[in-house]
Amino acid sequence: AFLDLSGLSEIQGTWKASVTVPCTYVPEQDLEQQTLTWRVDHDKSSATIFRRDQSGDHVLLSAFRDRVSVLKDTPGNVSLQIQTLEMSDRGTYTCRVTWRTSNNSLVAREVSTKLEVVRVAASKPRVLPGAPGLALPPGSRASLACVASGSPPIRYRWFRGAPGRTALLLSSRAELRWDSLQPSDAGTYFCEAQGR
Repeated sequence: AFLDLSGLSEIQGTWKASVTVPCTYVPEQDLEQQTLTWRVDHDKSSATIFRRDQSGDHVLLSAFRDRVSVLKDTPGNVSLQIQTLEMSDRGTYTCRVTWRTSNNSLVAREVSTKLEVVRVAASKPRVLPGAPGLALPPGSRASLACVASGSPPIRYRWFRGAPGRTALLLSSRAELRWDSLQPSDAGTYFCEAQGR
């Protein structure tokens, strides 16, 4: 069982988000992991981006520096974590593990996963709390949150509208807050979410 690296043949990541490229094995007492490498193949090029050996962890490509890591505290889990995905990160990622056996020989296995990076448009935003006609007493604290999904970063804008008038821009944050509500704060509020 130790000779089988398991992973997925293809995964999808969201641009500017994080993704984990899976690679796991069942640890065996008679085997000691010697090296772990992660290589990426895209277009017609191939490069090793990560290497773990007796001297530690090494990120070998500057484009991945401060964006990739492999967990150390879970034996057998050598999955690659990539932060802030770029469109150029799409490609085939190959995990290669080398073990030393009890008779001092080396055994190596590898598994490859194709990574697609997609842009996801911002979804229609939701307002929380979502109860229409929300009524609160004067002087109370209140907030409305605008929530949307999609490829980060998502920009939010809050407006206050009145029938027959131009909407008034109030804020460019995801949350709209009042420290002390006044009767003049009554009205219709809406938010806009915009992604790349």
